[in-house]
Amino acid sequence: MIAIDGLSFGYREGEFRLAIPALRVDRGEKLAVIGPSGSGKTTLLNLIAGILTPRAGKVAVAGTEVSTLGDAGRRDFRIRHIGFVFQDFELLDYLNVLDNILHPYRISALRLDRGVRERAEGLAERLGVGDKLKRQANDLSQGEKQRVAICRALLPGPRLILADEATGNLDPRNKGRILDLLFDSVDAHSATLLAVTHDHELLPRFDRVVDFADFQAESQIGAAA
Repeated sequence: MIAIDGLSFGYREGEFRLAIPALRVDRGEKLAVIGPSGSGKTTLLNLIAGILTPRAGKVAVAGTEVSTLGDAGRRDFRIRHIGFVFQDFELLDYLNVLDNILHPYRISALRLDRGVRERAEGLAERLGVGDKLKRQANDLSQGEKQRVAICRALLPGPRLILADEATGNLDPRNKGRILDLLFDSVDAHSATLLAVTHDHELLPRFDRVVDFADFQAESQIGAAA
């Protein structure tokens, strides 16, 4: 599902550099990514989603080399195939909760019909925000915003789910509910989950865990060779 080779990335200003010699994530796999703040975990998700492009190397998702697409191509691919749960939610304050969840359908060729609306309402109900569909996003708590963002990411039934601290603002009970929903969506759509998390209590539930410290060590060895 995800194939990364020889990836390197750096911002124009600052000393941050990200180097990943190789990373593979199989279809249907549930992968957790851990590591210290500032190590590049969120940057990796943005590169996989095509929000950022690498300086060198290849990033492919489901056989499509996302890193070679133009701006419009990356955006269209992301909307159609990737559900992204952003760490800062990326909700639109001028829309109510339901319209935020439906937003991927309003900015793409995805068909918005009654069935989609019913799925949106069902997701919201399952995540405990079904009674807040008419509220504006800026009237929600942080935890409620998090759950709305997850509903939006899962609604199209994406082939790949990227979750950046999806449980970070939630209490223990809701953390379990969120993880159950993410895993259910992966199983239902034969999808793949790549989740960045600092919550080590959740790690045993994943198929595999990748530590960003390993990439840093490999990069240092390569530079010294």
